[in-house]
Amino acid sequence: MLTRKDFSIENLGPAEFMSPLQQLRHEANADFVFDESHRILFDYSLEKVQAAMQDGNGPATIERAGPRDRLFFNPARTICAVVTCGGLCPGLNDVIRGLVMTLNYSYGVRTIYGIPYGFEGFIPRYGHSPINLTPDFVSNLHTEGGSVLGSSRGPQSKKEIVDNLAELRVNILFVIGGDGTLRGAQDIAAEVSERGLKIGVIGIPKTIDNDLEYMDQSFGFETAFAEAVRSVRCAHSEAQGYPNGVGLVKLMGRESGFIAAFAALADNSVNYVLIPEVPFHLEGKHGILKCLEERLSGRGHAVVVVAEGAGQHLLKVDPAHKDASGNARFGDIGPFLKKEIEAHFRAINREINIKYIDPSYVIRSVPASPQDAIYCLRLAQHAVHAGMAGKTNMVVGRWHGHYVHLPIRVVTVRRRKVNPQGDLWLSVLEATGQPAEFK
Repeated sequence: MLTRKDFSIENLGPAEFMSPLQQLRHEANADFVFDESHRILFDYSLEKVQAAMQDGNGPATIERAGPRDRLFFNPARTICAVVTCGGLCPGLNDVIRGLVMTLNYSYGVRTIYGIPYGFEGFIPRYGHSPINLTPDFVSNLHTEGGSVLGSSRGPQSKKEIVDNLAELRVNILFVIGGDGTLRGAQDIAAEVSERGLKIGVIGIPKTIDNDLEYMDQSFGFETAFAEAVRSVRCAHSEAQGYPNGVGLVKLMGRESGFIAAFAALADNSVNYVLIPEVPFHLEGKHGILKCLEERLSGRGHAVVVVAEGAGQHLLKVDPAHKDASGNARFGDIGPFLKKEIEAHFRAINREINIKYIDPSYVIRSVPASPQDAIYCLRLAQHAVHAGMAGKTNMVVGRWHGHYVHLPIRVVTVRRRKVNPQGDLWLSVLEATGQPAEFK
């Protein structure tokens, strides 16, 4: 069971500089987060709070995000760096823009380095040079997808990274990335601490799969499933246009099926959703192939959505094969499933017209939706507030609708997954009419 201690946030030292936001907050009659007693309940259910009070420890709480009235860093002398790592995701440029605008206009920070191509941008042998990020440089970034800084995968030497941070005299490093990237940020923070340096490391969690723990949602996810719905609707049109038509859509989700689940709920034309959290069988009386056969007999068309990590038990993949980030290389379930469906219908001597759609790279590269753009800006603002106050080895996130500070060690302890017994998956089962299991 998590306690308040698990959510404790590291600080670089006492905050002694007055925030330049003092006048604005005073004019707006708005409070700062004056001390760390301003916290959010981790679990707001009444029974959990009552149980925690009865055992004498009190409920677990999380530090509230927001501007502090006193800062650890002198804004006039602060130097910052920003890096984006891992796969592309809608909203990366919005976060970069939000960081630069907040640092510059709210705090008066003038030196902000953009590190090209992920963590390798810190390593001299790759030959990358920092980019000077200014308000003019980032003014129109929010209209573009991708990352203006580029990205890369794979670990780099934490010692060389910290050497470069020290050489650039960086005070705050903002790291935008998923669980692997955030673990790298944690290693950097540990190296900084071991050397006795005063460099804050602040993470902005990026995962299009929405699979980071203890946050309502990661940025880019809302855009991703909204774009996925476009592909689902195209698949439905294709399926309806042919005898025994099947629209098969593969969506992102290596270990978590949130995009597939939300896309299915947003468009009720989906008949079957296959996700990593719920294993399925092809053959047998209650296998997916037999169910599809019966669906076509009754309705003449079907739409199947499959997350990329689903059905890996059906594919012969060497678990030793890893990508540059150390993640297992997954088999391609989409073409495999298409082939199996076609083979099944040939075997029963029945016509089928299957249209396969894989919009993955299109979805990853689009600009953020308006709602995601707002979320990206708010995360960026809170990341800057945290960094200037001297917080480190943490990420900003949103929990129960409130912006909070979370230790990296807690966020990366495991991947967030769709609960097969939870409300979300039951909603999918109700919306699609599919059986709870294909077995």
